[in-house]
Formats: sequence, C-alpha cells, structure tokens
Amino acid sequence: MKIGELAKTAQTQTETIRYYEREGLLPEAARTEANYRIYDESHVQRLAFIRHCRSLDMTLAEIRTLLNFKDTPAGSCADVNALLDEHISHVATRIRELKALEKDLKLLREQCASGQGADDCGILSGLEKAALRQSQNRTPVERGHAAHIHGAHPQVGGPPKEGGAGPAAGKPGRSRT
Repeated sequence: MKIGELAKTAQTQTETIRYYEREGLLPEAARTEANYRIYDESHVQRLAFIRHCRSLDMTLAEIRTLLNFKDTPAGSCADVNALLDEHISHVATRIRELKALEKDLKLLREQCASGQGADDCGILSGLEKAALRQSQNRTPVERGHAAHIHGAHPQVGGPPKEGGAGPAAGKPGRSRT
C-alpha cells in the first residue's frame, strides 16, 4: 500500500508517518520504480503500536526504547517494567500539577461573579497580579526561559534530541503532533 492508504488505514496524517520514519520509529518502506513508498502489514501494526503508546502520553524516546525491546526480544522485561514505572510516576506528577492548576483556576474564577466591565474584572486583575509576582520571583535564568513545561518529562532511553519536538512529536490533534 502507498502512504495515503497507510495513513487512511492507521488514521494518521502522512506527514506524521514520514516524521516517524525520519525518527527511526517506523522502518523505511520499500520504494517502487517511480519512487513511491510501499508499506505492508508490519508497518500498519508498528504504527498502531506507536499510536497506542502516544495515546498513553509516552514520549517518542520512551516509544523508541519500547520498540527496541520489541525488536530484540531477548532483552529483559524488567527494563520494560522500569520504563513503565517511571512513566507512571510522571503521569502521577502531572495529575497533581493539573489538580493544583484546577484549584488555582477555580479560585481565580471566584474573583469575578458578575458581568461587569473588563476594567473592573477580578479575573483580569488577579491574572495581572499573579503574573507580576511570578515575574519578580524568578531567577535571572528563569526569566529568560520557561522554568517548567507542563506535560513534558525527562526523556527515557537517552538524551533529548536537539531542536525539540518535530511535527509528529505528539498526538494527532494536539500541539505536539
């Protein structure tokens, strides 16, 4: 099948498939004499595995590590368990962060109960005050860079790649796609 057929079968954008190939997650497809990529069922299955891992919010590095284990089944399952345990820990941390965020947003929402003019809006005033406090509390290094990127966590299986995430670094429909 050609890339368009694979994309339709796997419900994945063609650019995402090409990105996964460039990142080494999908093996390069054979090519026709006209230089079209030709995919087979193994590509469909591998892409389904990758997409499922992405739906579990795994990073590309984590998925790459899992694929390496799949490709060399003589490796220890204990390493797979360790990878998943670490991912579970990151998910738990994110849940705590999201609950704190929800609490902060609810407190902020309580600051404005009526439909008054924007110049008297308690939410806008609260956001402005919080932004000033946050700006004043940052170190000089943090002022130039984000101190924390929500949803990101250390890469498993090696250092992060230079240049950050590509167009398919995340899930379809999200900014990391």
